[in-house]
Amino acid sequence: MASNQTPQRAPLMSLDEALSQVLAQARVLPDTESVAILDADGRFLAEDLISGLQVPPQDNSSMDGYAVRLEDLPMAGAKLKVTQRIPAGQSGHALLAGEAARIFTGAPIPPGANAVVMQEDTQALDTESQQEGHPVVQVNVLPTQGQWIRRSGEDVRKGDIVLPKGTRLNPASLGLAASIGRAQVSVIRKPRVALFSTGDELVMPGAIAPEAMRPGAIYNSNRFFLRALLLRAGCEVTDLGIVPDNLPDTLKVLKAAAQGHDLVLTSGGVSVGEEDHVKPAVEQLGHLNLWQISMKPGKPFAFGQLNVQDTSKQAAAYFMGLPGNPVSSFVTFQLMVRPFLMALQGQVETASKPYLIQANFDFPKPDKRREFLRVQRNASGSLDLFPNQSSGVLTSVVWGDGVIDNPSLQAIKQGDWVRYFPFADWLQ
Repeated sequence: MASNQTPQRAPLMSLDEALSQVLAQARVLPDTESVAILDADGRFLAEDLISGLQVPPQDNSSMDGYAVRLEDLPMAGAKLKVTQRIPAGQSGHALLAGEAARIFTGAPIPPGANAVVMQEDTQALDTESQQEGHPVVQVNVLPTQGQWIRRSGEDVRKGDIVLPKGTRLNPASLGLAASIGRAQVSVIRKPRVALFSTGDELVMPGAIAPEAMRPGAIYNSNRFFLRALLLRAGCEVTDLGIVPDNLPDTLKVLKAAAQGHDLVLTSGGVSVGEEDHVKPAVEQLGHLNLWQISMKPGKPFAFGQLNVQDTSKQAAAYFMGLPGNPVSSFVTFQLMVRPFLMALQGQVETASKPYLIQANFDFPKPDKRREFLRVQRNASGSLDLFPNQSSGVLTSVVWGDGVIDNPSLQAIKQGDWVRYFPFADWLQ
Protein backbone atom coordinates (compact mmCIF):
# COMPACT_ATOMS: atom_id res chain seq x y z
CA MET A 1 0.00 0.00 0.00
CA ALA A 2 1.45 3.36 -1.02
CA SER A 3 2.15 5.91 1.69
CA ASN A 4 0.54 9.34 1.49
CA GLN A 5 3.18 10.86 3.68
CA THR A 6 5.45 13.48 2.12
CA PRO A 7 9.09 12.38 2.47
CA GLN A 8 10.95 14.47 4.98
CA ARG A 9 13.70 16.64 3.59
CA ALA A 10 17.23 16.22 4.96
CA PRO A 11 18.30 19.00 7.32
CA LEU A 12 20.23 21.88 5.79
CA MET A 13 24.00 21.69 5.94
CA SER A 14 25.65 23.88 8.58
CA LEU A 15 27.82 26.80 7.49
CA ASP A 16 30.93 25.30 9.08
CA GLU A 17 30.43 21.96 7.32
CA ALA A 18 29.70 23.67 4.00
CA LEU A 19 32.81 25.86 4.24
CA SER A 20 34.92 22.83 5.18
CA GLN A 21 33.68 20.95 2.11
CA VAL A 22 34.27 23.93 -0.18
CA LEU A 23 37.82 24.50 1.08
CA ALA A 24 38.57 20.78 0.78
CA GLN A 25 37.92 21.10 -2.96
CA ALA A 26 40.18 24.13 -3.41
CA ARG A 27 43.49 23.47 -5.13
CA VAL A 28 46.20 26.12 -5.19
CA LEU A 29 46.49 27.48 -8.71
CA PRO A 30 49.57 25.88 -10.34
CA ASP A 31 50.73 28.90 -12.33
CA THR A 32 53.14 31.46 -10.91
CA GLU A 33 54.62 34.69 -12.18
CA SER A 34 57.46 36.98 -11.22
CA VAL A 35 56.27 40.43 -10.15
CA ALA A 36 58.19 43.52 -9.10
CA ILE A 37 57.64 44.18 -5.41
CA LEU A 38 56.45 47.67 -6.32
CA ASP A 39 53.48 45.94 -8.00
CA ALA A 40 53.02 43.01 -5.62
CA ASP A 41 50.69 44.47 -2.99
CA GLY A 42 47.88 41.98 -2.30
CA ARG A 43 49.54 39.10 -4.16
CA PHE A 44 50.29 35.69 -2.62
CA LEU A 45 53.85 34.36 -2.40
CA ALA A 46 54.50 31.18 -4.35
CA GLU A 47 57.77 30.50 -2.49
CA ASP A 48 59.41 31.02 0.87
CA LEU A 49 61.33 34.30 0.94
CA ILE A 50 64.75 33.53 2.46
CA SER A 51 67.19 36.23 3.49
CA GLY A 52 70.69 36.15 2.06
CA LEU A 53 71.99 38.71 4.56
CA GLN A 54 71.69 40.09 8.05
CA VAL A 55 69.35 43.03 8.68
CA PRO A 56 70.85 45.31 9.76
CA PRO A 57 74.07 44.11 8.11
CA GLN A 58 76.33 45.61 10.83
CA ASP A 59 75.89 46.88 14.36
CA ASN A 60 74.73 50.48 13.94
CA SER A 61 73.62 53.46 15.95
CA SER A 62 69.95 54.06 16.64
CA MET A 63 70.64 57.65 17.75
CA ASP A 64 72.58 60.74 16.78
CA GLY A 65 75.32 61.05 19.40
CA TYR A 66 78.75 59.66 20.28
CA ALA A 67 80.11 56.12 20.09
CA VAL A 68 82.19 55.47 23.22
CA ARG A 69 84.07 52.85 25.25
CA LEU A 70 82.53 52.31 28.70
CA GLU A 71 85.98 51.78 30.20
CA ASP A 72 86.81 55.40 29.37
CA LEU A 73 83.85 56.71 31.43
CA PRO A 74 84.51 56.23 35.16
CA MET A 75 81.95 58.86 36.10
CA ALA A 76 79.47 61.35 34.68
CA GLY A 77 81.23 64.42 33.33
CA ALA A 78 84.15 62.49 31.84
CA LYS A 79 85.74 64.11 28.78
CA LEU A 80 86.73 62.35 25.54
CA LYS A 81 88.44 63.61 22.42
CA VAL A 82 86.36 63.21 19.26
CA THR A 83 88.69 61.66 16.66
CA GLN A 84 86.25 60.80 13.86
CA ARG A 85 82.86 61.58 12.39
CA ILE A 86 80.71 58.70 11.04
CA PRO A 87 77.57 59.54 9.04
CA ALA A 88 75.19 56.85 7.80
CA GLY A 89 76.60 54.99 4.82
CA GLN A 90 80.23 55.33 5.92
CA SER A 91 82.48 53.24 8.19
CA GLY A 92 84.81 54.45 10.92
CA HIS A 93 88.06 53.13 12.35
CA ALA A 94 88.71 51.55 15.73
CA LEU A 95 88.37 53.69 18.85
CA LEU A 96 91.44 54.00 21.02
CA ALA A 97 91.55 54.72 24.74
CA GLY A 98 90.06 58.10 25.59
CA GLU A 99 88.44 58.57 22.19
CA ALA A 100 84.83 59.03 21.03
CA ALA A 101 83.33 59.06 17.55
CA ARG A 102 80.65 61.53 16.47
CA ILE A 103 78.03 59.17 15.02
CA PHE A 104 74.66 59.53 13.32
CA THR A 105 71.57 57.32 13.17
CA GLY A 106 72.15 54.25 10.99
CA ALA A 107 75.93 54.59 10.88
CA PRO A 108 78.04 51.46 11.64
CA ILE A 109 79.48 51.22 15.16
CA PRO A 110 83.29 51.56 15.02
CA PRO A 111 85.38 48.67 16.40
CA GLY A 112 86.03 49.03 20.12
CA ALA A 113 82.88 51.04 20.88
CA ASN A 114 80.37 49.35 23.17
CA ALA A 115 77.74 52.06 23.67
CA VAL A 116 76.30 55.20 22.13
CA VAL A 117 75.52 58.32 24.15
CA MET A 118 72.79 60.39 22.55
CA GLN A 119 73.81 63.96 21.90
CA GLU A 120 71.25 65.34 24.39
CA ASP A 121 73.27 63.67 27.18
CA THR A 122 76.53 65.29 26.13
CA GLN A 123 78.12 68.73 25.84
CA ALA A 124 80.52 69.73 23.07
CA LEU A 125 83.24 71.82 24.72
CA ASP A 126 84.78 74.97 23.25
CA THR A 127 87.90 75.01 21.11
CA GLU A 128 90.18 75.83 24.07
CA SER A 129 89.47 72.35 25.41
CA GLN A 130 90.67 70.56 22.29
CA GLN A 131 93.16 67.70 22.70
CA GLU A 132 95.81 67.26 20.02
CA GLY A 133 93.71 69.27 17.59
CA HIS A 134 90.56 67.21 18.21
CA PRO A 135 87.29 68.58 19.66
CA VAL A 136 86.30 67.35 23.11
CA VAL A 137 82.92 66.07 24.29
CA GLN A 138 81.77 65.87 27.89
CA VAL A 139 79.54 62.87 28.70
CA ASN A 140 76.99 64.02 31.27
CA VAL A 141 74.97 60.79 31.58
CA LEU A 142 76.75 57.45 31.86
CA PRO A 143 75.52 54.92 29.26
CA THR A 144 74.95 51.22 29.79
CA GLN A 145 76.52 48.35 27.87
CA GLY A 146 75.13 48.25 24.31
CA GLN A 147 72.98 51.38 24.77
CA TRP A 148 71.49 52.72 21.51
CA ILE A 149 73.23 50.05 19.43
CA ARG A 150 71.15 48.06 16.95
CA ARG A 151 72.82 44.67 16.60
CA SER A 152 73.51 43.02 13.26
CA GLY A 153 70.71 40.59 12.47
CA GLU A 154 68.37 41.78 15.22
CA ASP A 155 65.65 42.27 12.58
CA VAL A 156 66.52 39.43 10.16
CA ARG A 157 69.25 36.81 10.32
CA LYS A 158 70.89 35.35 7.23
CA GLY A 159 69.04 32.18 6.19
CA ASP A 160 65.79 33.15 7.92
CA ILE A 161 62.47 32.57 6.16
CA VAL A 162 61.25 36.14 6.43
CA LEU A 163 57.95 35.55 4.58
CA PRO A 164 56.59 32.01 4.14
CA LYS A 165 54.93 30.68 1.01
CA GLY A 166 51.24 31.62 0.96
CA THR A 167 51.74 35.01 2.62
CA ARG A 168 49.49 37.71 1.22
CA LEU A 169 51.81 40.65 0.64
CA ASN A 170 50.95 44.00 2.19
CA PRO A 171 52.85 47.31 2.45
CA ALA A 172 54.86 46.16 5.49
CA SER A 173 55.85 42.82 3.97
CA LEU A 174 56.82 44.54 0.71
CA GLY A 175 59.19 46.71 2.73
CA LEU A 176 60.58 43.62 4.43
CA ALA A 177 61.18 41.95 1.07
CA ALA A 178 63.01 45.06 -0.11
CA SER A 179 65.13 45.09 3.06
CA ILE A 180 66.67 41.73 2.10
CA GLY A 181 67.38 42.94 -1.42
CA ARG A 182 64.46 41.44 -3.33
CA ALA A 183 63.25 43.44 -6.32
CA GLN A 184 61.03 40.64 -7.72
CA VAL A 185 58.95 37.96 -6.02
CA SER A 186 57.29 34.80 -7.34
CA VAL A 187 53.54 34.92 -6.75
CA ILE A 188 50.51 32.78 -7.57
CA ARG A 189 48.74 34.10 -10.63
CA LYS A 190 45.42 35.82 -10.06
CA PRO A 191 42.28 33.65 -10.13
CA ARG A 192 40.24 34.20 -13.29
CA VAL A 193 36.58 34.62 -12.41
CA ALA A 194 33.59 34.88 -14.75
CA LEU A 195 30.72 36.83 -13.18
CA PHE A 196 27.10 37.17 -14.25
CA SER A 197 23.66 37.84 -12.81
CA THR A 198 20.38 36.22 -13.78
CA GLY A 199 16.93 37.75 -13.79
CA ASP A 200 14.53 39.24 -16.34
CA GLU A 201 13.73 41.91 -13.77
CA LEU A 202 17.28 43.29 -13.75
CA VAL A 203 18.15 46.58 -15.44
CA MET A 204 21.56 48.19 -15.71
CA PRO A 205 21.95 51.62 -14.10
CA GLY A 206 22.06 54.23 -16.82
CA ALA A 207 20.12 52.13 -19.32
CA ILE A 208 16.70 53.31 -18.15
CA ALA A 209 15.84 56.38 -16.08
CA PRO A 210 14.15 55.67 -12.73
CA GLU A 211 10.87 57.26 -13.85
CA ALA A 212 10.80 55.03 -16.96
CA MET A 213 11.29 51.72 -15.13
CA ARG A 214 8.66 49.11 -15.92
CA PRO A 215 6.71 47.57 -13.02
CA GLY A 216 8.74 44.88 -11.28
CA ALA A 217 12.10 46.01 -12.70
CA ILE A 218 15.05 46.70 -10.42
CA TYR A 219 18.57 47.96 -10.98
CA ASN A 220 21.30 45.34 -10.83
CA SER A 221 23.22 46.27 -7.68
CA ASN A 222 24.82 42.85 -7.09
CA ARG A 223 26.94 43.08 -10.23
CA PHE A 224 28.74 46.15 -8.93
CA PHE A 225 29.59 45.10 -5.40
CA LEU A 226 30.48 41.53 -6.43
CA ARG A 227 32.90 42.76 -9.06
CA ALA A 228 34.48 45.11 -6.52
CA LEU A 229 34.77 42.31 -3.96
CA LEU A 230 36.40 40.02 -6.52
CA LEU A 231 38.95 42.67 -7.40
CA ARG A 232 39.72 43.20 -3.70
CA ALA A 233 40.23 39.44 -3.39
CA GLY A 234 42.94 39.64 -6.05
CA CYS A 235 41.01 38.27 -9.04
CA GLU A 236 40.88 38.99 -12.75
CA VAL A 237 37.18 39.44 -13.53
CA THR A 238 35.29 38.78 -16.76
CA ASP A 239 31.93 40.53 -16.39
CA LEU A 240 29.31 38.70 -18.48
CA GLY A 241 26.47 41.01 -17.48
CA ILE A 242 22.87 39.82 -17.13
CA VAL A 243 21.60 36.46 -18.40
CA PRO A 244 17.85 36.03 -19.14
CA ASP A 245 15.75 33.71 -17.00
CA ASN A 246 15.63 30.69 -19.30
CA LEU A 247 17.49 27.40 -19.40
CA PRO A 248 18.98 27.58 -22.94
CA ASP A 249 20.61 30.98 -22.35
CA THR A 250 21.84 29.92 -18.93
CA LEU A 251 23.40 26.74 -20.36
CA LYS A 252 25.05 28.68 -23.17
CA VAL A 253 26.65 31.27 -20.90
CA LEU A 254 27.76 28.73 -18.27
CA LYS A 255 29.39 26.55 -20.89
CA ALA A 256 31.29 29.49 -22.36
CA ALA A 257 32.22 30.88 -18.94
CA ALA A 258 33.78 27.58 -17.86
CA GLN A 259 36.42 27.93 -20.56
CA GLY A 260 39.46 29.90 -19.48
CA HIS A 261 38.21 30.65 -15.97
CA ASP A 262 38.96 29.11 -12.61
CA LEU A 263 35.61 30.06 -11.09
CA VAL A 264 32.19 30.95 -12.46
CA LEU A 265 30.31 33.11 -9.94
CA THR A 266 26.62 33.82 -10.41
CA SER A 267 24.04 35.87 -8.57
CA GLY A 268 20.42 34.67 -8.53
CA GLY A 269 18.75 31.62 -10.04
CA VAL A 270 19.87 29.04 -7.46
CA SER A 271 16.67 28.84 -5.42
CA VAL A 272 13.70 26.52 -5.99
CA GLY A 273 11.42 28.68 -8.17
CA GLU A 274 10.30 27.75 -11.68
CA GLU A 275 12.40 30.63 -13.05
CA ASP A 276 15.55 29.57 -11.22
CA HIS A 277 17.54 27.91 -14.01
CA VAL A 278 21.13 28.09 -12.78
CA LYS A 279 20.94 24.99 -10.57
CA PRO A 280 19.57 22.63 -13.27
CA ALA A 281 21.97 24.10 -15.82
CA VAL A 282 24.99 23.40 -13.59
CA GLU A 283 23.77 19.87 -12.94
CA GLN A 284 23.45 19.33 -16.70
CA LEU A 285 26.97 20.60 -17.45
CA GLY A 286 28.70 19.26 -14.37
CA HIS A 287 27.53 18.62 -10.83
CA LEU A 288 26.75 20.35 -7.53
CA ASN A 289 28.66 19.34 -4.42
CA LEU A 290 26.34 21.22 -2.09
CA TRP A 291 23.22 23.34 -2.25
CA GLN A 292 21.57 25.39 0.47
CA ILE A 293 23.09 26.22 3.84
CA SER A 294 21.52 26.68 7.25
CA MET A 295 22.29 30.38 7.49
CA LYS A 296 20.38 33.64 7.29
CA PRO A 297 20.75 35.51 5.04
CA GLY A 298 22.24 33.30 2.35
CA LYS A 299 20.43 29.96 2.42
CA PRO A 300 20.35 29.32 -1.38
CA PHE A 301 24.10 29.00 -1.90
CA ALA A 302 25.44 26.45 -4.40
CA PHE A 303 28.89 25.02 -5.08
CA GLY A 304 30.06 22.59 -7.74
CA GLN A 305 32.04 22.11 -10.95
CA LEU A 306 31.36 22.70 -14.64
CA ASN A 307 32.32 20.58 -17.66
CA VAL A 308 33.33 17.53 -15.65
CA GLN A 309 34.15 14.78 -18.15
CA ASP A 310 34.66 12.03 -15.59
CA THR A 311 35.68 11.73 -11.97
CA SER A 312 39.36 11.26 -12.87
CA LYS A 313 39.67 14.66 -14.52
CA GLN A 314 39.64 18.05 -12.91
CA ALA A 315 36.69 20.28 -13.73
CA ALA A 316 37.23 23.04 -16.25
CA ALA A 317 35.96 25.52 -13.65
CA TYR A 318 34.58 25.68 -10.16
CA PHE A 319 31.06 27.03 -9.79
CA MET A 320 29.59 29.13 -7.00
CA GLY A 321 26.03 30.38 -7.06
CA LEU A 322 24.99 33.21 -4.75
CA PRO A 323 21.45 34.23 -3.80
CA GLY A 324 19.85 37.09 -5.70
CA ASN A 325 18.93 39.20 -2.67
CA PRO A 326 21.78 41.70 -2.26
CA VAL A 327 22.49 41.24 1.46
CA SER A 328 22.41 37.46 1.04
CA SER A 329 24.80 37.75 -1.87
CA PHE A 330 27.14 40.06 0.05
CA VAL A 331 27.25 37.90 3.19
CA THR A 332 27.67 34.56 1.41
CA PHE A 333 30.47 36.03 -0.69
CA GLN A 334 32.36 37.00 2.46
CA LEU A 335 31.75 33.74 4.30
CA MET A 336 32.12 31.25 1.42
CA VAL A 337 33.57 32.78 -1.76
CA ARG A 338 36.32 34.92 -0.27
CA PRO A 339 37.90 32.09 1.80
CA PHE A 340 37.77 29.85 -1.29
CA LEU A 341 39.54 32.48 -3.42
CA MET A 342 42.18 32.90 -0.72
CA ALA A 343 42.74 29.13 -0.72
CA LEU A 344 43.15 29.09 -4.52
CA GLN A 345 45.97 31.60 -4.05
CA GLY A 346 47.71 29.56 -1.39
CA GLN A 347 46.68 31.29 1.80
CA VAL A 348 46.69 28.76 4.61
CA GLU A 349 44.69 30.72 7.21
CA THR A 350 41.39 31.85 5.73
CA ALA A 351 39.01 32.16 8.68
CA SER A 352 38.33 35.62 10.09
CA LYS A 353 38.47 35.98 13.87
CA PRO A 354 35.44 37.43 15.70
CA TYR A 355 35.55 40.06 18.44
CA LEU A 356 33.48 39.72 21.60
CA ILE A 357 31.47 42.94 22.02
CA GLN A 358 28.37 43.80 24.03
CA ALA A 359 25.01 44.22 22.32
CA ASN A 360 23.11 47.47 22.87
CA PHE A 361 19.75 45.97 21.90
CA ASP A 362 17.31 43.14 22.52
CA PHE A 363 16.76 40.46 19.88
CA PRO A 364 14.04 38.23 21.36
CA LYS A 365 13.02 36.24 18.26
CA PRO A 366 16.03 34.46 16.80
CA ASP A 367 15.85 32.30 13.68
CA LYS A 368 16.31 28.55 13.65
CA ARG A 369 19.22 29.14 11.26
CA ARG A 370 22.55 30.69 12.17
CA GLU A 371 22.01 34.39 11.55
CA PHE A 372 24.26 37.29 10.56
CA LEU A 373 22.84 40.55 11.89
CA ARG A 374 23.97 43.90 10.52
CA VAL A 375 25.20 46.15 13.31
CA GLN A 376 27.19 49.31 13.95
CA ARG A 377 29.54 50.15 16.82
CA ASN A 378 28.34 53.16 18.78
CA ALA A 379 30.25 55.80 20.74
CA SER A 380 30.30 53.62 23.86
CA GLY A 381 31.84 50.70 21.97
CA SER A 382 28.76 48.46 22.05
CA LEU A 383 26.71 47.39 19.03
CA ASP A 384 23.50 48.89 17.66
CA LEU A 385 21.21 46.78 15.47
CA PHE A 386 19.91 47.98 12.11
CA PRO A 387 16.10 47.98 12.47
CA ASN A 388 15.36 46.13 9.21
CA GLN A 389 17.29 42.86 8.83
CA SER A 390 15.65 41.86 5.52
CA SER A 391 18.00 40.24 3.00
CA GLY A 392 16.91 42.79 0.41
CA VAL A 393 17.84 45.88 2.41
CA LEU A 394 21.30 46.82 1.14
CA THR A 395 21.27 50.00 3.23
CA SER A 396 21.82 47.78 6.27
CA VAL A 397 25.27 46.87 4.91
CA VAL A 398 26.15 50.48 4.08
CA TRP A 399 24.98 51.71 7.50
CA GLY A 400 26.58 48.82 9.37
CA ASP A 401 30.27 48.30 10.01
CA GLY A 402 29.98 44.57 10.63
CA VAL A 403 27.78 41.62 11.51
CA ILE A 404 26.94 39.62 14.59
CA ASP A 405 27.33 35.88 14.12
CA ASN A 406 24.33 34.69 16.12
CA PRO A 407 23.83 30.93 16.70
CA SER A 408 20.60 29.17 15.88
CA LEU A 409 17.67 29.96 18.23
CA GLN A 410 19.78 32.20 20.49
CA ALA A 411 17.99 35.31 21.73
CA ILE A 412 20.08 38.39 22.54
CA LYS A 413 19.54 40.70 25.50
CA GLN A 414 21.05 44.12 25.92
CA GLY A 415 24.47 43.72 27.54
CA ASP A 416 25.08 40.20 26.18
CA TRP A 417 28.49 39.51 24.70
CA VAL A 418 28.19 38.60 21.02
CA ARG A 419 30.53 37.51 18.21
CA TYR A 420 31.22 40.50 15.97
CA PHE A 421 32.91 40.43 12.55
CA PRO A 422 33.89 43.90 11.26
CA PHE A 423 33.47 44.50 7.55
CA ALA A 424 36.94 46.07 7.56
CA ASP A 425 38.47 42.62 8.07
CA TRP A 426 36.48 41.23 5.13
CA LEU A 427 37.15 44.13 2.79
CA GLN A 428 40.89 44.65 3.28
